[in-house]
Order: sequence, then C-alpha cells, then structure tokens
Amino acid sequence: MTAALIMSAPVAGIAAAQQPAETSIPDNVRLFIPYKAYTADDNKRILEMYKWLRVADVSDGMDVVGLQNIGIVDPEVHALWKDTEKFTHRTVGIAVTARYVPTNRREPKMDDKTISRWYSTITSEAFMKVLQPGSMLVIDAMDDGESRSIGSTNILSWKKLGMVGLVTGGGLADTDEIIYHKVPVWFRRFARGIRPGRNELESVNRPVTVGGVLVRPGDVVVADGDGVVVVPRERAEEVATAALPFLDNITRERYIKETGNNPWAKKPGGGND
Repeated sequence: MTAALIMSAPVAGIAAAQQPAETSIPDNVRLFIPYKAYTADDNKRILEMYKWLRVADVSDGMDVVGLQNIGIVDPEVHALWKDTEKFTHRTVGIAVTARYVPTNRREPKMDDKTISRWYSTITSEAFMKVLQPGSMLVIDAMDDGESRSIGSTNILSWKKLGMVGLVTGGGLADTDEIIYHKVPVWFRRFARGIRPGRNELESVNRPVTVGGVLVRPGDVVVADGDGVVVVPRERAEEVATAALPFLDNITRERYIKETGNNPWAKKPGGGND
C-alpha cells in the first residue's frame, strides 16, 4: 500500500540541515508534479521483480505497455566502470533524488571555517537522512559546472546507508577510488572543484531531471552497461511483467532454477506464454 500523496511538505528531518530561509515554502509557491511515498516492503517487492532485468529488457517492456521512448536517459550519462565477468555493475534501485544548482553567493575567502559552514548548510548532503537499503541516489547537477558533488569519501558514506548505486547528470571526482571500491555510478562528466562556493543544494526528494528524463522519488531506476532507464513507479509492476519474456537465455536458466517458474515453457498445443 502507498502512503498519502506528497505535494509540498519538506522531507522530514531535512530542514535542520538547511539555512533558515529555506525551511519553509512561501504561500505563493505551487508544486504541480505529484508523487507517492512507498513502504519499505513495497519497495522490496518491486526490486525483487526487477533483479533479473537488464536495461534492454526494461526498455522492451516499456514499449510493450505503450511507454516508447519514455525514461531512456541520454547515453552521455554512462557507467564509470563495468564488470563483464560477474556483471556486478548492473543495478536496480528505488529513486531518492537531490538537486544541486549553481550558487550566486561569493565569499571573501574560502578558509576552513567557511568551507565547513557551506558543507553543513548551503551545499549539504541532507538526502543522507532518507537513504535506505535499495536506494538509487539520483542527483540532478547538470548545470553546476566544475562542482564535484560526488567523491570517494561521501559516496562510501552513502553506500553504508543502503545506497545501491548513483546516477548523476553532473560531475564526479575521485574516480580511481570509486572504481576500486566498486560503487556503481553513472555520470556525465569529470569535475574537480569542491562544492562550497560553486553550488547549492536546492531540494531533496522532489522531481528532478537527469539526461532528459523526469525522475521522481520512488521511481524504479535500472542501470547497466547500456546506460540508465527510469520506470514510472505507477507502471513498474506492469513493465516488469512485460519485460520478463525478453531475458537472455543464461538469465532465463537462472530465473527458472531460483523461482521454479518457467513462463517460457510451451503450452500444450504449441502455444507459448
């Protein structure tokens, strides 16, 4: 079952990490893209349906249910590394979203105290409060230039909270270490500059765009060597069912062995499921 529709309320626990002027929504602001909060059990159920599926399978399933060319992230957002033996880079998760934007603030100098203040308020990682097992962190940071919103230290902290992978339309640094630790990442560009003085955290768990695709909190994100596809949550079960027949032969054998179900078996009389 799903919780009530979330339209305008800030995510619980996040306001404390932001500047006072950013803790409330003015009366003249209206938010028009709704999304739902889902239970941990429902997230787990959906992830179980998708654990067999590749990006290509999901794309085909989207076609079957009438969602052609929906959710296909621009191929410029690509995998940082690939495991072509055990395919451990393949990832499916439930979207937790964040958006960083360019800042128009300037400081006389960026000493340690100023940098610390920026990290704790202006350009914080408040989304850590809502990460949970199975989360795919999706960061919209396409326009924040040289800001390295993601590095090897913070990404490992996010992983410890349950993040299974990360997709960003923005910048990434410390790539050697991230590859070493085998954290699945899809990104657009390299970036070297620290966030303080360069970007601000605009929102957490609001709709964002990455690679030309709308991503809402709770959507299903599937990523592998072919790129990233985002499935609207309200169609997720339907898409997974439609995608299953497109599994490759090796994965079919694993699926049959583990589930005891063979949807590809011929029906009496010669028909197929």
